Amino acid sequence: MRRISTSVKFILLNLALVLGMNISAVQESQAQDARFAQFYYAPMQLNPALTGVFEGQFRGAANYRELYTSILGSNPFRTISASFDMRTNVGRYDHAGFGISALRDEAGISGFNRTDFSLSGSYQKQMGGSRYNRSNQFLVAGAKLGLGQRGFEWEQLWFTQQFDLNNYSVDQGLDSGEGFERNTTDLYVDFSAGILYYAVFGVNQSLYFGGSMFHLNEPNISFLENQDERLPTRYVLHAGGEFPVADNISLLPAIAFMSQGPSLSTTVGANLRYSRREWQEVAIRAGLWRHVGNKLDKEVHLDAMTFSAILEFEGMNFGLSYDITT
Repeated sequence: MRRISTSVKFILLNLALVLGMNISAVQESQAQDARFAQFYYAPMQLNPALTGVFEGQFRGAANYRELYTSILGSNPFRTISASFDMRTNVGRYDHAGFGISALRDEAGISGFNRTDFSLSGSYQKQMGGSRYNRSNQFLVAGAKLGLGQRGFEWEQLWFTQQFDLNNYSVDQGLDSGEGFERNTTDLYVDFSAGILYYAVFGVNQSLYFGGSMFHLNEPNISFLENQDERLPTRYVLHAGGEFPVADNISLLPAIAFMSQGPSLSTTVGANLRYSRREWQEVAIRAGLWRHVGNKLDKEVHLDAMTFSAILEFEGMNFGLSYDITT
């Protein structure tokens, strides 16, 4: 989303590539959700209440993330997501939003993958104002209902009992001793919800904050028959805005805090936006972000710095970011 308040005439599109460290706990708990460094460009992965929150008729977004390439070579962590949403008027002042989103996440040589598809909706209620003095403040409630599934490629892995001590080699023809009878979990239903407040004070002046809860029903993601392994609820708090600092320059700070099971993740930073404010507007952004996370029983620490660059052209945004592990 270019700005929470900015006019989007046709399509808003983001293509993001992230290399390096992302959420530090992901390597220790495969049940954690994927997280994008440019979280503001994956609105329905951040908060269902962001569905339809833009000025215009419809919006499309696409994100691509790649992690640990220098370590895992041709088997890095990859995440692809896409979404499409639209907004329609309800009465004179309120709005409703509808959207669809999909995400595919793959982790390392094991082929561990997560596939999710969701439908979302929101209602934007104008706060105050009248026919002649409209308020630019809205309170939004949103929900998302989806289907998901997890999978593995067990044939890519080997276990202790498959190590031949006589030849000091792995024999995958031996019994692994593990009780894996299938490569995928059952298809499960997933429910999420969120709220959002946003206000537009003028040109290049806006503010928003909200919260959301994903996997409220904590679906069972066990690969084993008659076993129960629940996907923890993910809690999200986020805020941001846009504030002018010069005639053609504005600052877009933002923060996203996420908690899921034992994992904590906070991304905070800002993009600096420069625009000539012409009819066919072209603008550029550059920003610096910090990611703070934990590793289960270890303390919270700064684990990555993210540099971002974004080009805006007639309602379309193209972004690239790079994470440097600290």
